[in-house]
Amino acid sequence: MARRSGKISIETRGQGLYEITDDVVRFARESGVGEGVLTLFVRHTSCSLLIQENADPDVRRDLLAFLSRLVPPSDDPSMAYLAHTLEGPDDMPAHIKAAILPVSLSIPVIDGRPALGTWQGIYLFEHRDQPHRREVVATVGG
Repeated sequence: MARRSGKISIETRGQGLYEITDDVVRFARESGVGEGVLTLFVRHTSCSLLIQENADPDVRRDLLAFLSRLVPPSDDPSMAYLAHTLEGPDDMPAHIKAAILPVSLSIPVIDGRPALGTWQGIYLFEHRDQPHRREVVATVGG
């Protein structure tokens, strides 16, 4: 029987967008499902999943800069209202970012490949400052 579920592990080095497109394409191909829906779900509360442009690295830099301005660290005076600060100034802001960005994605699979556009890549968006090992659960079905 074709593989239809699995896990993709990502080692992060701090805040940033980590492209996992090749891992996802490999998973879809190895699943043996020619047409269906691929679902990705990140099993953490301080990171997200995104489909975003993968041609110009400035896009990733600008997204990181925008979200850092939108949700600064908890030691920023504008964030003085936060109560959850025991795990560091990046922790509660990471939870906020994960609450406003997707933690799961659904992508059509056609001819055994995710039906991504020309410039689209799949990213794990790490919101914490320290390195983490993140796990994305992947399923594909017809």
